This record gives sequence, C-alpha cells and structure tokens, in this order.
Amino acid sequence: MRLIGLKTCDTCRKALKELRAAGLDPEVIDVRADGVTDADLDAIVANFPLKAVNKSSTTWRGLSDAEKDSDPKALLQAHPTLLKRPVIIADDMTIGWDKATRARWLGDAAMGA
Repeated sequence: MRLIGLKTCDTCRKALKELRAAGLDPEVIDVRADGVTDADLDAIVANFPLKAVNKSSTTWRGLSDAEKDSDPKALLQAHPTLLKRPVIIADDMTIGWDKATRARWLGDAAMGA
C-alpha cells in the first residue's frame, strides 16, 4: 500500500494515523519531497479525471486561466501540491479521505469513528 500525499497536509496525516491504527503500514510518498512518478500520475488522472486536481487550493487560485485550462498531468507535474490528497494505491486506488474512502481501507473500524 502506498499513500501519496503531503507531509504537511492535515488530511494526509489523519489518513496515515487511521491506517496505521488499523494495522496497515503504507509507504508514504510526499509529492513535494519525493515527487510522483509519471506512471502514478497517468493512473491518477485516468482514474480521477475530474478530481485529480485540487481546485480549492491556494495554489489553484494563484494560477492563470491558461494554466487552469492546461492538461491535468502537466499541471500536476509543474505544481505537485495541486494533487487532491491523499491518493492511496493498493489493489485499487482512491483519492481523498471521505467516509466512503475510509470505509474502503478501514472496513468496519471506519464506521465506529
């Protein structure tokens, strides 16, 4: 299991803490420090074409209209922190840390929290 995120992201830290509490030990890939491979970016954009880019971020608001209209993969390569986080990859892939995603990875443990 791999968690692609940002070490300073509260949502990523929460997801990592809950995953570890459930006995999982994901490899953490920090988008800023480690980067994201082309293969992972391709898979993320293919699986989540409308959700891969976090359009509520400060970085997004600072982009020009031309940049906002560019290819999502190119945008994420230029600005890795724009990636919607966390992306969790194991036997499948999820993005974000909502109730359904928590249930997917934590099972019944997510329902009590």
